[in-house]
Amino acid sequence: MIILGLDPGTNRIGYGLINQGGGKTIALDYGCMDFKSVKDNPLANLPLIQKAIAAILKKYRPDLVAIEKIFFFKNKKTVISVSQARGVILAAVMEQGFKVKEFTPLEVKQAVSGYGRADKKAVQKMVKIILGLEKEPKPDDAADALAVAICCANTRDYTLAEPHPARWG
Repeated sequence: MIILGLDPGTNRIGYGLINQGGGKTIALDYGCMDFKSVKDNPLANLPLIQKAIAAILKKYRPDLVAIEKIFFFKNKKTVISVSQARGVILAAVMEQGFKVKEFTPLEVKQAVSGYGRADKKAVQKMVKIILGLEKEPKPDDAADALAVAICCANTRDYTLAEPHPARWG
């Protein structure tokens, strides 16, 4: 099963593509999509985010898409911007007919490291071990996206958001 994990943000979105099968889980690709060129206006990033997500879905055609939920932000302005980006990402994913699973950061950390309050370094170390990588994945957003994909792969109780049968277009 090929799973695309996404770590949403307004200026940067991490992605991690894994393949789970035959008793092992491997990384197929990972990285970040950067939208910092217009970071003074996060709304200007939304169409760029939609196009980038559509392109990555077209390129990889995953069986499942997993995305991190927004759990807690101290800064209200940040949570609104990230929520807008998440909405655009989810619309792009579902518009193309992909199934989506969402996870909280706590669920991701628990699934990957065994401890729901693990720090970033512990999660990165476990992602490296689980996927058999030579070094810890960088940048942090890509490592987080791989962790989301691993969490999804290890979650058998899939409660999927199904795309609407009468998709737009």
